[in-house]
Amino acid sequence: MREFAKQWNKNKYPYLFIAPAVLLLVVFSIVPIIIALVISFTNMDLIGLADYSNIRGVGFDNYINIFKDPVFLKALFNTLIYVVVGVPLVVICAMAVALLLNYGTSWLFKTFRVIYYMPSITNIVAVAVVWGYLYNGSYGLFNYILSWFGLPAQQWLQDPALAKYSLILLALWKAIGLNMIIFLAALQGIPRSYYEAAEIDGATGWKKLRYITIPLLSFATFFVTITTLIGWIQFFEEPFVMTKGGPLNATMSLALFIYNNGFKLSNFGYAASGSFVLFVIIILATIVQFAVRRKEVEY
Repeated sequence: MREFAKQWNKNKYPYLFIAPAVLLLVVFSIVPIIIALVISFTNMDLIGLADYSNIRGVGFDNYINIFKDPVFLKALFNTLIYVVVGVPLVVICAMAVALLLNYGTSWLFKTFRVIYYMPSITNIVAVAVVWGYLYNGSYGLFNYILSWFGLPAQQWLQDPALAKYSLILLALWKAIGLNMIIFLAALQGIPRSYYEAAEIDGATGWKKLRYITIPLLSFATFFVTITTLIGWIQFFEEPFVMTKGGPLNATMSLALFIYNNGFKLSNFGYAASGSFVLFVIIILATIVQFAVRRKEVEY
């Protein structure tokens, strides 16, 4: 015991430094996850929230029912579309913009960095107002541009086939800025000597991009992919503000489904089961990404 006390006195300072962060993680992340898991096995609603004696355990009924719910299955399919289409677009577009802006150092390039970054810090409500006018079926800018080419006007947010992709375009525009900054930081960390050696060997701009720049951006690409993937799995703000999940649940996401059941229908047990399913999906997707990354590093 005395030896343990000596070791603790000797090594306690690192633990004291990380203690606040660990405490915040436990209180605001670990504990809510445990509470949500417990609630997901109950029939908790507003009545149960007012009087805990009304809460009853329902076992796995919430999980069984949620996978029979056509709205949940539609939300799951929509979220898959958001991830499959949105994540690659964000990574590719953010990298492309960063590469273009990295070539210049004049005031014009710095101005465009600010312009591209601004959407990521703009309030989603203000964004929704502007994009609502752009997508307007009667006098929106996008339909006005289509009229130049003799194409018919589209109901961007009212057509179930178009609504998902309209939201993806909005979210893409909003997500490029932050990820562009990450790629720019990674690009500026690549030693100039690599490019000078490649130029001596006669490498063209395309070969330098393919064999030097993109491979050395692998860690930044991995980080952007992971964070973007998690963000798109939790896709919420755009469908919530722009379409409320409509039309015909065509833009319903898992996060919006959980919100509707928890805060609109006050079915907290059912919503908690959905949130835990979402949590498991995020964990599995992250594990798969790390496994793929590990294999790439090994090879």
